[in-house]
Amino acid sequence: MKMKQLPIRWKITILSYAIVVFSLLVGGMFLIVNIQNTREKEIKMNAMNTARTVAELTEVKKEIKNRDGWKQINPLVEEIRLINELDYIVVMNMDHVRFSHPVKSLLGTLSKTSDEEAAFAEHNYFSKAKGEIGTFIRAFFPIKDKDYNQIGVVIVGKRLPTIIEIIADLKKEVVIIISLTLSVGLIGSFFLARNLKKQMFQLEPYEIAHILKERTATFHSMHEGIIAIDYNEIITIFNDKAKSIFSVIGDVVGKPIRSVIADTRLPEIVEQKKAVYNETINVSGKTILSSRIPVVIEDQVVGAVAICQDRTEVVKLAEELTGVRNFVDALRVQNHEHMNKLHTIAGLIQLGKAEQALDLAFETSAKQENLEQFLTDSIKNHAIAGLLLSKIRRGKEIGIEVFIDPNSFLAVFPYQIDQHDFVILLGNLIENAFGAFPDTSQSQKKVEISIEQTDDICAILIEDNGCGIDENDLPHIFEKGFTKNKKNGTGYGLYLTKQIVDKGNGTIDVTSTVGRGTSFIITFPIGAGGE
Repeated sequence: MKMKQLPIRWKITILSYAIVVFSLLVGGMFLIVNIQNTREKEIKMNAMNTARTVAELTEVKKEIKNRDGWKQINPLVEEIRLINELDYIVVMNMDHVRFSHPVKSLLGTLSKTSDEEAAFAEHNYFSKAKGEIGTFIRAFFPIKDKDYNQIGVVIVGKRLPTIIEIIADLKKEVVIIISLTLSVGLIGSFFLARNLKKQMFQLEPYEIAHILKERTATFHSMHEGIIAIDYNEIITIFNDKAKSIFSVIGDVVGKPIRSVIADTRLPEIVEQKKAVYNETINVSGKTILSSRIPVVIEDQVVGAVAICQDRTEVVKLAEELTGVRNFVDALRVQNHEHMNKLHTIAGLIQLGKAEQALDLAFETSAKQENLEQFLTDSIKNHAIAGLLLSKIRRGKEIGIEVFIDPNSFLAVFPYQIDQHDFVILLGNLIENAFGAFPDTSQSQKKVEISIEQTDDICAILIEDNGCGIDENDLPHIFEKGFTKNKKNGTGYGLYLTKQIVDKGNGTIDVTSTVGRGTSFIITFPIGAGGE
């Protein structure tokens, strides 16, 4: 079976075991070299001590001056050599004549080795020489008489053991160490491989790579922008749509999120450990619809992910939807109102009251034209004008009079607020005012609307004479999901209103008295300087 076809568990086991064996070999080599160096130091010390001892022997000093002195010196020196387990001890006079040697045939002959000359100049030292049977450590020590005159030289030699000989001497220890190391290494490699396999969810590397490729391709093919960071605010995902939305070029994975986009609000999700859904935020000068969720693994927040959508496209769709809805509402209410008027006119004609029928027709037409002309002149945005017209007619349909302040005026939208925001804000506040009349039998139901604008601010007033808001409920009316209208309320109207007010750096003041009514006053700065 080929290596690449082996399961990952066996690959890891073999690799780990190979590392153990390699480490054992390297460590063993260092250990053996260290033992060899230690042996060399021991041999040098023993050889020098022996050479010094021989050089100080009285009989050696006496007989070395005699021509046949080797007969007394050699037996004595050989005995010392055997006791100290040395390969040879050579005693020479100043003429380089050998007075002792393990090989008897060399006694009385001259020594001509090149490394012994310094010893005849009263020096003691070591040398290392390679021979036919190995490398020898040689210790040289001068022999001096009682007047400190040099009369000869002692050379002590000992062969340095080879690596194989050292291993042979330590074979029991080596076998034990290798057996234990390989056994522990094999067991450790097996458990390491099993643990790694478990951490990889029993997947093979090619399967993990395939999953990663699929995940990456999935993120890049999504229509929403996906940005993810880890606990240290480092980008882990940044798909193509997100790059398109934020005009980011190149690979930014691995970079700090703040260095790429300063105001994504993702780091605060990691800190607060709380998700935020469908929030409109301004990022790098763009209005983004964003959901930001913490990434939790085993009850620990390890990062955060943001799902972003360029709100420009959403706003266009919302504006189209809002415009169509307002138009449909206006047509439906207008049709209902005109049908009532036509029935009245038809009845007057049948009663022979043609003149009164004509007056009623002219009066109805004049009122309609005046209202439409006022809205056209004062409210420059047709969607907002259409919204107000539809709310006036809806009020008539449900028995609520809707008054628009004749001084109302709207030419431009406040800072960071667009048509869609304005429609949501006005629509929610007016519908909230309509909902303040739970008792349909109540007379004089009124909702007053005022929109005033100067060069610096835009102020909106929505006031009703409905049931009012309980004092204990006032602090909670802008919370998501809070509603007192259990039948039709969603708890999102005033929450969205507050989000839009915050987006435009505006303020909202609420005044309410139970049984008398409620007023909402919203003030926006027109320019960015109002921040």
